[in-house]
Amino acid sequence: MSAVNEAILSDQEAEMAKVAQRCIMAALDHPRAHKIILVDETDQSAASASLEVPPKALRMFAEILGRMAQGQAISIIPQKMLLSTQEAANYLNVSRPFVVKQLEEKKLNHIKVGRHRRILFEDLIAFQKSMQQKAESALQELVDQAQELDMGY
Repeated sequence: MSAVNEAILSDQEAEMAKVAQRCIMAALDHPRAHKIILVDETDQSAASASLEVPPKALRMFAEILGRMAQGQAISIIPQKMLLSTQEAANYLNVSRPFVVKQLEEKKLNHIKVGRHRRILFEDLIAFQKSMQQKAESALQELVDQAQELDMGY
């Protein structure tokens, strides 16, 4: 299952998301926080709905609310999800041909589903981390060279 929220919230909705995030984070500061009580203000009966939610899920929900309040788009992708080459390219913010080249050079793991290549999301995350580490290493090498050559950096 994949969900994408690209709708921009109104100012009132963004403020509601911000307040909800603060409330959840405050509840999580208490040692035994594991339940949220939902209250329907239009329902005059004394019985409120009660919903038990694991703290990890509450933290994730708070993170989503915070990003929504900032006007950021949200994507939720299960870890065991298989992605197409285009979906992987979109996630990495690179071109599809770049992803295909990485697959062909066996730098990124994939499986075949019929004639189509699919990439396990957790493999994509590992590849992304590897790319970031290589980029940071190359940047550090440039900094070291600049310092050796006394270029004022």
